[in-house]
Amino acid sequence: MKNIRFAVAAAAVFAAGLLIIPMAGFGQTPAPKPAAYAAPRTTDGKPDLRGIWQARNTAAYDIQDHAGNLGMPAGRGVVVGGEIPYLPAAAEKKKENFKNRTSRDPLSQCYMAGIPRLMYLPFPFQIFQGPGWVAVLSEYAHSYRFIKTDGSAHLSDLDFWMGDPRGHWEANTLVIDSVSFNDQTWFDMAGNFHSEKLHTVERITRTDADTLAYEVTIEDPKTFSRPWKMSMSLYRNKEKDAQILEYECYAYADDAKSQPK
Repeated sequence: MKNIRFAVAAAAVFAAGLLIIPMAGFGQTPAPKPAAYAAPRTTDGKPDLRGIWQARNTAAYDIQDHAGNLGMPAGRGVVVGGEIPYLPAAAEKKKENFKNRTSRDPLSQCYMAGIPRLMYLPFPFQIFQGPGWVAVLSEYAHSYRFIKTDGSAHLSDLDFWMGDPRGHWEANTLVIDSVSFNDQTWFDMAGNFHSEKLHTVERITRTDADTLAYEVTIEDPKTFSRPWKMSMSLYRNKEKDAQILEYECYAYADDAKSQPK
């Protein structure tokens, strides 16, 4: 009988506990959400983007999802939604570019990478800042960008390999509007391309001490049926004594032909 009474009492205590435990949760304060990252500031009060940064993706080879191919490692795409909205004739040209990519890729001739490709090449780049300007120095072939953030207007009747950029700040984000491109650069080794009507809007936000969120909107009515976007993360180089080194590009294939056998 004692065992029976003990079992009944234990069951009652256990059942009461089941009722008490959920009730106790109602009186608890929810855990606070972590505060948004507050980027350090430069002397003029702007978010500090300075440092040496680099992409860790394979977008320089192909900005869309892709399997491994000759000279191209497999990788995930950076195109938002996955689709590039080519106009029909442009889609055919892209296929032709891919077939002939080893000779037609502008980088195979050591041309400038253009925008946005420069930002995700497998080469680091360094950001500098000052009142009214932001500069980007890439390790690839002495490439650089000087971006005015002083409200000045775009230049007119000119074209540039890297476009004509003008920047402004929207809260913690640097927005870079670039126009006046030529049509000589590609977005990647896979032959994704644009015309001289290219217009890019880049958005760079420091999301923690070692990461930049990078987004670019592509608009080119001569090549695409609508604007589209790419999005990725860029990471700080934290190696001891990190610095931008010198990379001198040569058209290796042409050089090889001229060498004595």
